[in-house]
Amino acid sequence: MRADARRNYERLITTARIAFMEHGTGASLDDIAKRAGVGSGTLYRHFPTRDALLHAVLHDRIEGLLAHADELLATEPFDAEVALDRWLRTYLSGAETPRGTSTVIIEAMSGEWAETGLGNAATTICAALGRLLNRAQNAGAISTAIDPRDLLRITNAIGVAAERTTDPNAYADRMLALLFDGLRTR
Repeated sequence: MRADARRNYERLITTARIAFMEHGTGASLDDIAKRAGVGSGTLYRHFPTRDALLHAVLHDRIEGLLAHADELLATEPFDAEVALDRWLRTYLSGAETPRGTSTVIIEAMSGEWAETGLGNAATTICAALGRLLNRAQNAGAISTAIDPRDLLRITNAIGVAAERTTDPNAYADRMLALLFDGLRTR
């Protein structure tokens, strides 16, 4: 990528991250282009779809979640239930995540989005969650009646509801505690 194209790309991601934090994932792409000081054509040349731009903005967050799952799985002594709980709480922590992300991930898990950047990211996130869930289920701590896709959907539903409260983190913590009470085998 040429130096000027690289600068435009980085400026678009930075501007989009701010716009998505301010206005949610439905922020105007034309406004993002204007705020970045480029034309809409430049934005669409780098990011042909909203999904592509969202995926670029969320890339570091997604990579962090995947690394966190690996770190938790490598922790000794390993407590599967604690690891799963910590990962889900990190997943829902909203400090770096634009409003609307939980909705977008739920949509990305559907058939029409499955082959998009966010669809692939949702699949990768689900696989990381699956490894944690599998360890908790094999340890006998969590019911085998739930699979990773359902747990990810429920977790994102908590995220959607939490976005509409005055204290999203407290709400998410309370709902995750209730969810775990229902999933525990003992």
